[in-house]
Amino acid sequence: MEWLNVIIQGILLGGLYALFATGLSLSFGVMRIINMAHGDFIIMSAYLAFAVVHPLGINPFYTILLIVPLMACFGYVLQKLVLNKTLGNDILAPLLVTFGMSIIVQNLLLEIFSADFRGLNAGAVEVSSIQLVSDIAIGVFPLLTIVIAIAVIFGLQYIFYNTKLGICFRATSDDHVTAQLMGIKTKHIYAMAMGLALGVTAIAGVLLAIRTNFDPAAGPLQLLYAFEVVIIGGLGSFWGTLIGGIILGVAQTIGSNINPGWGILAGHLVFIIILMIKPNGLFPKTKEK
Repeated sequence: MEWLNVIIQGILLGGLYALFATGLSLSFGVMRIINMAHGDFIIMSAYLAFAVVHPLGINPFYTILLIVPLMACFGYVLQKLVLNKTLGNDILAPLLVTFGMSIIVQNLLLEIFSADFRGLNAGAVEVSSIQLVSDIAIGVFPLLTIVIAIAVIFGLQYIFYNTKLGICFRATSDDHVTAQLMGIKTKHIYAMAMGLALGVTAIAGVLLAIRTNFDPAAGPLQLLYAFEVVIIGGLGSFWGTLIGGIILGVAQTIGSNINPGWGILAGHLVFIIILMIKPNGLFPKTKEK
């Protein structure tokens, strides 16, 4: 029963990791951009939620309604005015630019909010649980997190395969030159993709702030988790991202159960093993024929 409980908790933790990685998978899948500032944008979203909750005293979940469109607009403008200028055959330019953004965001957050740890209090939902059997209980908040992750991935999957915007995303991703010849404004599509990616990132940031404490330097660790999940699941695969998040979450909880200091290490080891066996991930996205 103990190990079953550990695995269940890992699956629930995987929901949060899937949200971390979905935005990164989206930006890479459409634009082939490796966003080094992705983790810092997660923390930036958490601080924006904190900046709203602290003076108003509202429930942190309500801030999602504000932070998501705010970050989506920020992502659109960022891509339109800055990142579009770095796109080309050389992947080094966007890598260096987003790395610089990472440093800028960290220092801005440090200057505005100081280096103190922050957190958000969502009330009873944080400590409530559902008792399955005598030795196994599921936390309401972790359960809500993985439900949100599944809903977000389902929504993105629907957008990509059932809307005109999704057709433009896929066409631009497959061949941006041909897409331009067909009348698709690729720079606008790239900006829409980044806006969507940072909108998802905002959800992840708010949920992270409720789950645990954070500080301005926490971004790189979230980026590392996101990278591992994306690579485990397969680049460009949304459902693969969910599976990757669950695998990483289960590995960490099993490692922590064996030894409290082995949690993160166990996740890294599983990532390396999968990378050696399946370099393209478990569910790599392939072009339809």
